[in-house]
Amino acid sequence: MSGKGTKVLGEERREMILNWLKESTSPLTGSQLAKDTNVSRQVIVQDISLLKARNEPIMATAQGYIYFHPSPQKQKVTRVIASVHSAEQTEDELITIVDYGVTVKDVTIEHPVYGDLTGSIMIKNRHDVEMFLEKVKETKASYLLELTDGIHLHTLEADSTRQLDQACSALEEKGYLLSQN
Repeated sequence: MSGKGTKVLGEERREMILNWLKESTSPLTGSQLAKDTNVSRQVIVQDISLLKARNEPIMATAQGYIYFHPSPQKQKVTRVIASVHSAEQTEDELITIVDYGVTVKDVTIEHPVYGDLTGSIMIKNRHDVEMFLEKVKETKASYLLELTDGIHLHTLEADSTRQLDQACSALEEKGYLLSQN
């Protein structure tokens, strides 16, 4: 670490602290950070609060501050499916999908005047299905599929191709996938 002797000011100090935390393999104490930047420990506490407010994953432990390096997110797989069903079957379609751990990112229809219309719905579980249906009912909104005789697309997202395959097989068994005949 550097900065000995002269007081390191504001944003420059916070950037130094952030870099030191990211590079360190062990906790850094507030006292050590204060000494290295020639400021009080209270100033360091304020700096850490400001960094946390910027969503920097800094944790205070009994041994000092550590930067939490989140593990890289596993790559998700996506698939666009073509569905057809009635408005009354929407709940069953969505539950069928989410029960395989698959997220329904959106719904798209091809409108004769406006072209592709897409609604981002991000439904991940049964609770999300319930909240979505409740919102539709509460607002007296129409389902997009009502504009296209039930035909619509969904972008699905999952952790594995296997989950997508299972969800699609279940949808096919229920007759919800648009056949290519």
